[in-house]
Amino acid sequence: MHPPPSPRGINFERLWTIVPQGFSLGADSVHGPSHWKRVEAFALEIASLTPGVDTDVIRLFALFHDSRRENEYGDPGHGARGAALAFDLHQREFPELETAALEQLVTACCWHTHRTHIDDPTIGTCFDSDRLDLGRVGITPDARFLNTTAAMALIL
Repeated sequence: MHPPPSPRGINFERLWTIVPQGFSLGADSVHGPSHWKRVEAFALEIASLTPGVDTDVIRLFALFHDSRRENEYGDPGHGARGAALAFDLHQREFPELETAALEQLVTACCWHTHRTHIDDPTIGTCFDSDRLDLGRVGITPDARFLNTTAAMALIL
């Protein structure tokens, strides 16, 4: 299944060729592009059931959130590095994303491993979509750490 087209006209196909080029852990990494694609799929599923979610932001989050990990284990700065990459590419590759949405993307990337709950449905969807893929590292997602009822329903 292909993701829906961007409401803003963002060229996600191009971004999916650019961002992985700088990913240092390789294609087989548990935090690599296959994980990013699963996060995107979870995010779109959650968004389809959650009012007010910005689908461009959640798709960008899926792509950038782990894109600058330096190792598979403790890497507390990886979200901020992914956010910095998104911020750097913004004007050249997806200028259609307005400031408020860019701020949501940066916040979601920076805080996805350090914060559990947030009131913003877009950022909450970002957090939840990443947590729904914890099974890849042997962790069962826990509803207590999810933000959306849609994500909670997916683990029950």
